[in-house]
Amino acid sequence: MQNPSIVHIVFLIFTGTAILSTLALFTRQSLLVAYILLGAILGPWGLKLVHDSAMVKQVGDIGIIFLLFLLGLHLQPQNLLHSLRKMSSITVISSIIFFVMGFAIGKLFHFNLNECVIIGIATMFSSTIIGLKLLPTTVLHHQHTGELMISILLLQDLIAIGVMLVLQGIADSEVSFKDISLIASAFPTLLIVAYFFQRFLLSRLLAKFDRIHEYIFILSIGWCLCMAELSHTMHLSEEIGAFIAGVTLASNPISLYVAESLKPLRDFFLVIFFFTIGAAFNFDYVPEIILPAAALALAIIIAKPLTFNWLLRKIGETPAMSSELGVRLGQISEFSLLVIYLALGAKLISPAASFMVQAATILTFIGSCYWVTMRYPTPLASSEKLRRD
Repeated sequence: MQNPSIVHIVFLIFTGTAILSTLALFTRQSLLVAYILLGAILGPWGLKLVHDSAMVKQVGDIGIIFLLFLLGLHLQPQNLLHSLRKMSSITVISSIIFFVMGFAIGKLFHFNLNECVIIGIATMFSSTIIGLKLLPTTVLHHQHTGELMISILLLQDLIAIGVMLVLQGIADSEVSFKDISLIASAFPTLLIVAYFFQRFLLSRLLAKFDRIHEYIFILSIGWCLCMAELSHTMHLSEEIGAFIAGVTLASNPISLYVAESLKPLRDFFLVIFFFTIGAAFNFDYVPEIILPAAALALAIIIAKPLTFNWLLRKIGETPAMSSELGVRLGQISEFSLLVIYLALGAKLISPAASFMVQAATILTFIGSCYWVTMRYPTPLASSEKLRRD
């Protein structure tokens, strides 16, 4: 069978999404779960209507880049630095706790030492996409809860990037200490480069042509993708570069217009991203890995909310806010999937261990989505009472 064109794939994704989303709303289900389910139905292990999930995933990853760019547009640099300092201890302590938990569960189900270590690493991180997508815009950008969540997720992402660099070095049979040490300097270097470029060139262009909305739209996308590519060149993720691009532009009065104009573009790519999560999973491994995957997912969904709740209360945050933030961070991350892919490429884990973590990640996505949308305000809530944007 000839591979379908990208137009045909987009047709399948969004027509199917429209149908399943309608059913999800009528039955009060989560829209994000509908996107993942559609990927499983249409993907290589379902009806086989979409064969190349890896190619589609590359398109979906653009949604994460825009998500982080829009996040940065609403966050002033001084607020970011303050929150990062405050959340550093919580991020480190929680990461150690989740690593030990994942390692122990791996041992319980007789995975080897390398696999247990990778499983432990994968459980350390929470999903940036789930956390930010399910938080109302007003809370995310203008309330204390949003600042704390952003700080924890950003620090986790930096840790994940460091881990992925090491795994990439192992996969290439050589660990470059030069590349690893670059992590420590790349983030502030990107901030400095972005600050001066924005102050002496970008801000002047925006001020001169601010009435030409099409130009502002194009320039903003160019700035976002330019910083994303520069970040990738410096061995960081594209998402980190996009976030920095947004932060440096946040002080410009036009940032709010840019954020509003890019939201539909972000949502378009994020639908594709969640579709690929379901499409990439190999269901042939389900009988072998379902028990450890379910155990790991259940442990994550229970332990992460409790751990973050406890740690946040220790630094003086309110019980209500600590509890809500813990629930919103109660899942495995999309960065964990990248860690698993790299570990599999480096032959540190078996395919069964890889799909076990992938299954656990999907289960935590589904469980976390339901928990948040049924209990807390979110843009994707099935009830009018909890729907906020």
